[in-house]
Amino acid sequence: MTIIRFDALKAVPWKNGLGITREIAVEPPGASMDHFLWRVSIADVDTASPFSRFPGIDRTIVLLQGDGFTMTLDGERTHALTTPCVPFAFPGEAHVEVALAGGATRDFNLMVRRGDIRGAINVMRGPGRVDTKDVALLHLAQGTARTGDTAFGIGDTVIAPLSVELDRGAVALVVKIVRPRDDRFTE
Repeated sequence: MTIIRFDALKAVPWKNGLGITREIAVEPPGASMDHFLWRVSIADVDTASPFSRFPGIDRTIVLLQGDGFTMTLDGERTHALTTPCVPFAFPGEAHVEVALAGGATRDFNLMVRRGDIRGAINVMRGPGRVDTKDVALLHLAQGTARTGDTAFGIGDTVIAPLSVELDRGAVALVVKIVRPRDDRFTE
């Protein structure tokens, strides 16, 4: 088990260079933004810049902090990402324009290569326990939690295998990753 502290994440430009992201985990390790099977990151959105496009990738985004924004996908469909900790899935090849609802925001992103990997983000609220079962990682969105004798807080991520105790008031994003032929996948 590994704990990745938010403060240790390195900020890098988005694929399109119009924003900042912090990569938490990628498979295979060290894969570029064009060659990963799955990737989890945290992005800061502080302008109405369009999202990077990722053809062949299924994306799920979750608002972590801030007022959020409205996404317009391919000039047709809109989605207000304004409620924290509510996952929204969309295709990576979509052209996504953003209108901020207020100031800067921070969001959590799961990207999986369509046809090779399936992924989901389940939201768990404490108190409670999360153990490994198709869980790739757990990201703490609100509150505090512990694994063994080690405490962690908002923005920290535990990489599987894991056994985490969520404290009262904690909210965790539990990322599940499986290959499509694996019948254990449940959202």
